[in-house]
Amino acid sequence: MRKIVFESNTPLGLRFDQVLIFAILLSLLVVVLDSIESVSKNFHTELSFFEWVFTGLFTVEYLVRIYCAPNRIKYITSFFGIIDLLAVVPTYLALIFPELHALIDVRILRLIRVFRIFKLTQYMSEYQHLADAMAASRRKILVFLSVVLMVVMVMGTLMYVVEGPVHGFTSIPVSIYWAITTMTTVGFGDITPQTDLGKLIASLMMLMGWGTLAVPTGIVTAEMSYTKRSHRGNRDRACLICMRDGYGREDHYCSSCGSPLPPAR
Repeated sequence: MRKIVFESNTPLGLRFDQVLIFAILLSLLVVVLDSIESVSKNFHTELSFFEWVFTGLFTVEYLVRIYCAPNRIKYITSFFGIIDLLAVVPTYLALIFPELHALIDVRILRLIRVFRIFKLTQYMSEYQHLADAMAASRRKILVFLSVVLMVVMVMGTLMYVVEGPVHGFTSIPVSIYWAITTMTTVGFGDITPQTDLGKLIASLMMLMGWGTLAVPTGIVTAEMSYTKRSHRGNRDRACLICMRDGYGREDHYCSSCGSPLPPAR
């Protein structure tokens, strides 16, 4: 049962993952449809029925994972364990505490069900490759973001001096907000420069925005290329403690929690 639930390198394990992916996507569709007022009014009974079906399915899956996990406390407190719990708790809370409707509205609990989408990361190794690339490039991205932060602070302060409150730049934080929206090429248009010097600064910010979008993309892409090369071959083994996957035959210990990996077949 542990191999079926936690590993996808067996026919039954692969089928188990495929069924869960399909169930997660259908449950998300139910949540989305339930947020549409006209659909919720006409099909409230059907949507509630399917919601309880998926809640029951994910509850059984969560209990089975706890039962099969070699270290149950580690699984319960792990990222995926918390996500599995969040996938089922809101439905039960709305049933046990109906008075929550008067306090925070049950729709908030329904929105928490969207956390089920994170369960997909358990069954697709591509998510792990992307996470590895993001983790490997975090220092470069942080340095780049710090440079961007300094630029928007300097430009925002400069625009506050050039344009002033009369043109909508009422404070330095508001001017920094304008600089961020301009550099990211969003440009809401709620604040616009009116002077020639201000328009020149805005033009420079727009041109700089192209590079701002390209740099982090290039950093992550380079790391993903390296991660893809390092993950070549049969790398479908998973750690039974923290459920991190993507390990090959040459791996003996989990790089996340340090636990021994199951024998390769």
